[in-house]
Amino acid sequence: MKSWITPFPVALPVQRDNLRLFDTATQQKQRVCVENNHATMYVCGITPYDATHLGHANTYVTFDLLYRYWIAAGYRVTYTQNVTDVDDPLFERANELGIDYQELSQDQTDLFRSDMQHLNVLAPSHYLGVTETVDWVRTLVRQMVDLGVTYTVPGDEHNPDGDIYFSIDAAHERTSWRLGTVGAHTQDEMVEYFPERGGDPDRPGKRNPLDPLVWSARRDGEPYWHDDVLGAGRPGWHVECSAIAYNTLPTPFTVQGGGSDLRFPHHEFSAAHATAVTHKPMAQLYVHSGMVGLDGVKMSKSLGNLELVSNLVARGESPMAIRALLLDNHYRSDWSYTDEALAEATKRLSSWREAVAFEQRGDAETLTTEIFAALSDDLNAPAALHAVDRWAKKRLDEAQPRDKALPSINAVVVLDALLGIKLY
Repeated sequence: MKSWITPFPVALPVQRDNLRLFDTATQQKQRVCVENNHATMYVCGITPYDATHLGHANTYVTFDLLYRYWIAAGYRVTYTQNVTDVDDPLFERANELGIDYQELSQDQTDLFRSDMQHLNVLAPSHYLGVTETVDWVRTLVRQMVDLGVTYTVPGDEHNPDGDIYFSIDAAHERTSWRLGTVGAHTQDEMVEYFPERGGDPDRPGKRNPLDPLVWSARRDGEPYWHDDVLGAGRPGWHVECSAIAYNTLPTPFTVQGGGSDLRFPHHEFSAAHATAVTHKPMAQLYVHSGMVGLDGVKMSKSLGNLELVSNLVARGESPMAIRALLLDNHYRSDWSYTDEALAEATKRLSSWREAVAFEQRGDAETLTTEIFAALSDDLNAPAALHAVDRWAKKRLDEAQPRDKALPSINAVVVLDALLGIKLY
């Protein structure tokens, strides 16, 4: 699947190995260990049945920040992102609109890529749809079947024969994964979230209400793939990410990323499937971004309370101001969008652009040091933005003519490389 913007290839003079990120699994900040000079990351992508809202943008800008941090530090980076282009919400939305699900998927994926280009989000190394990787999923599910950590549920009046589920109890007996060790939720929380986030706890024939589906048997009106072992069907949700990560990244990879609503069940079971087959943790760290609200309520497609990136851009708002607004909220925080906050971000960006006219030799080095130090502390982008504010205020207060002998790595380059904010 085609990507969008190639990585900005600038390594800056920074001190490595200072990065600490909050790991959901341990509920603590952990030092990030990059092995063999190769940083690796998987971030769960969109289900393309509707446009990109600011909650989505918040997640992808967050991990774009980490991507840029590693590139600036001179690491080789492999970043994988998926597109869930086979899933129930996609089918349901396509049926509502009276169009083919593939047409809807392509249209919304194109819109997402356009939104990411506007926000100056770098393309991942691998950008893959489920439809492109079904063979990987089938292989992984067959391996789990052979290991004895799955079972088949008989059909009933609502479901066909052949749905295959991952067994939590069997995994506990035969693997090192334990339920709750990735998402760090209590049993009561997992029971609450499971049906809200795509689970089917009341499906007759399941051995454990929280067991996740890994292979959905063929149903009328849905796409399917033939498999001699699994039967005709399609991938379950969580296993697609397990398979794509397994085939594009080392085990374990450095960071698994996504929104905090993916902690359970999605990241919990993606890790369970991968660990069952590899006998290793899926990732070193599990990093999650907060939720964005509108008028104090979390944005969601189901509620319809969305502020879309494409709508903001269409009405003339600066994409870089949108990005600055997102970065002004720490990635782990839950916050609510307002037009007033975007107006303040627009004014802030204008002051930075004015300050460039007065840049002096040494400014880029100072900005690099201060921004990198802020980002090293759990991607503290608000602190990084305050460092730029201080620089801009000083330059505007002093108003000395711009140094004509500035190096090629100047303030404009540094802000693009580290923060993804283009001043011009």
